[in-house]
Amino acid sequence: MKKVMRRLPIGDTNIDMTSMLDIVFILLIFFIVTTSFVKETGLTVKRPQTGVSEAVPGLNLQISESGELTLNNRQIELARLVANVQSFLAENTVDSMTINAHPKAKHGVIVKAMNQAKVAGIQSISLMVKS
Repeated sequence: MKKVMRRLPIGDTNIDMTSMLDIVFILLIFFIVTTSFVKETGLTVKRPQTGVSEAVPGLNLQISESGELTLNNRQIELARLVANVQSFLAENTVDSMTINAHPKAKHGVIVKAMNQAKVAGIQSISLMVKS
């Protein structure tokens, strides 16, 4: 038996891209529909208008590089911050606090101190960090 080889005519050969484009658009629509957009919540920061900020007289909290807290020139522990702030608020009419943190202080300590101050009844917290 002899094999017969057929030759295809040489000319323009086109590849039909329609089905591939359909698949690409279907995948694009799938990824757009299945993507969930979540608004992340965080701390709101009110930056001062001037470049120089000063501590407000009243309740001042200083956080050292090692995480030690000093409330109005008296060293305290983080666990006792709520009680100290509440006793200060009972004697004074101040409802704001200034936190002066060392640039290398851990952020976790700063955020915990801010949360404790909010629990104690502080309405406004100013955060100062020397850069």
